[in-house]
Amino acid sequence: MASSLIGAVVNPVRNQGLVTNVAVNSTKELVKVKGPGLFLSAEVTKQGGNSDITFVILDIDGQNVVNISIAALFNQGLTSANSYGISVFRSGASLETVTIGFPYPLTFNKLLSLKVTVNEPGVVQILANVITAS
Repeated sequence: MASSLIGAVVNPVRNQGLVTNVAVNSTKELVKVKGPGLFLSAEVTKQGGNSDITFVILDIDGQNVVNISIAALFNQGLTSANSYGISVFRSGASLETVTIGFPYPLTFNKLLSLKVTVNEPGVVQILANVITAS
């Protein structure tokens, strides 16, 4: 059923991916969503590792939208909500969480892909959630 609210999101869906005991210098695709659809938001949580040289990569229809390391996010001070749409948080339990969400949904026609490239030892697991809509 279509929404009667202007600009409302219809049929939101959460897609989740998990990798454990990730090898150093490896890239893992956590979430892959076939289009068409709308990208609403994502979060990636990393447990373990000590240098934060793990990259979060978001590609939409073959175009790179985000490709940044967790360390770079901390170095740039993107540690709270901001208009750029990407932020990082560290919990007391040694978890780092990257959130991605722009003021407006991003359209994808063919494929949305959320990946990580791990360039640090000791990463125990990475969990990702992506919210899309049709």
